[in-house]
Amino acid sequence: MMKKYILTFIALATLWSCQTDEQYQNHNQDPKNPTDVGDDFLFTSSVKNLQDQLASPNVNLNIFRFISQYWTATTYLDEPNYNLNNRGIPDNHWSQLYRTVIFNIQDAKERVQNNEYISEGEINARTAQLELIEIYTWQILVDTFGNIPYSDALQARENTLPKYDDAQEIYNDLISRVRAIDFGDSQGYSSADVIYGGDMSKWELFANSIQLRLGMRIADFNPSLSQEVTEEAYSNGVFSSNSDNAILAYEANPPNTNPLWEDLVQSGRSDYVTANTIVDIMNNLEDPRRTAYFDDNLNSGDYIGGTYGASNSFQNFTHVGEAFREPTHPGILMDYAEVAFLLSDAALNGYSVGSSAQEHYEQGITASILYWGGTQSEADLYLSQDDVSYNGSEQQLGTQFWIAMYDNPFQGWNSWRTYDAPEFNLPDDTGNEVPLRYTYPIDEQNLNEGNYNEASEAIGGDKQQTRIFWDVD
Repeated sequence: MMKKYILTFIALATLWSCQTDEQYQNHNQDPKNPTDVGDDFLFTSSVKNLQDQLASPNVNLNIFRFISQYWTATTYLDEPNYNLNNRGIPDNHWSQLYRTVIFNIQDAKERVQNNEYISEGEINARTAQLELIEIYTWQILVDTFGNIPYSDALQARENTLPKYDDAQEIYNDLISRVRAIDFGDSQGYSSADVIYGGDMSKWELFANSIQLRLGMRIADFNPSLSQEVTEEAYSNGVFSSNSDNAILAYEANPPNTNPLWEDLVQSGRSDYVTANTIVDIMNNLEDPRRTAYFDDNLNSGDYIGGTYGASNSFQNFTHVGEAFREPTHPGILMDYAEVAFLLSDAALNGYSVGSSAQEHYEQGITASILYWGGTQSEADLYLSQDDVSYNGSEQQLGTQFWIAMYDNPFQGWNSWRTYDAPEFNLPDDTGNEVPLRYTYPIDEQNLNEGNYNEASEAIGGDKQQTRIFWDVD
């Protein structure tokens, strides 16, 4: 299994956060079981590990559903009050993405290049798929922490104390890398592809949509580059319907179930309720997605969110919707709704992206409602409301973008940081401000101290209220 393979790379997996003696590279190998695996296995595993990390509500791994104020807790209040270090959340998020995604992708790239059983065209196509998932993951890391180890990060055997690269420069390089991706005319991964099942035309749309995401993230920081990159992505072809969505299909039985099911159902725990932040906003808008997002456990047809950051009774507040408690609930890496809202913002900024800002905005809302089981008539009725009908404001765009990202909470956090909308609640127990970034892992502070101190100074202090470079407002 994958865990046995990962353990053989434990010195790399924890990067520069572990000792570098050779004994640690072999200590956990089982001589009775081979650790050599194929690039196809590593590709599948990397995609699943990435999606698991983004979807999981486990407070030991990430708290994006709290930070985006979609959910709140019942009894354990540290996380919705933004105490990130009590459980080592930054360390775990950092480790999961470096160790189980990026390092595995790098290994897979090496293996596919040496795969003598496939054609050069297939090697190139597989490499392009791996490259796109790697770019996706690097952006998540930058958007979480700011400056991070990048150019030195994949040389852990040679350099156990990697320097931190400037986040802006990393973004520039990621943009160059995504623009250079070429899937060619050959088949890449097919049976190992848990997103599109080997449909390479969908991978091309996914790559262009990731380029769009990168381009629009820097819209306020570098408008000229943003416009160039965004218009190019749109011209090359981005998602245009829900059929293009980058979705991971989970299975009905462990270990390949959605991690939501693991923490909401399998655990038998009752730790989470929906937050009053999103419930109140959707109630005020009579949003048709409430029947999907929320459960009718109060048996009244009413939805009541728990007070964000306070101790909440599980019985007295609205639970997470039934769909999220299914083991096969799909994981969203990127969907058409996100693309449509990004294009609406682009059009609002005067970029040439086909339709008007209003048209893209309405397409984003409609796509989200249809994805969650609503009808076109429900979408039309919703769009006719005064508070939803397009008015050209970033406040309105940001609020609707945020609502649509309910099951992609990291992008919900990004939307809130970009548009400062909607207005979030301060957590009831402490009143702490909503984090603008994760602080660096404690292991980095202890074991890569010199580079950590330099990075902390460069970004303006290793604090939760230090803004990522693109968050200029």
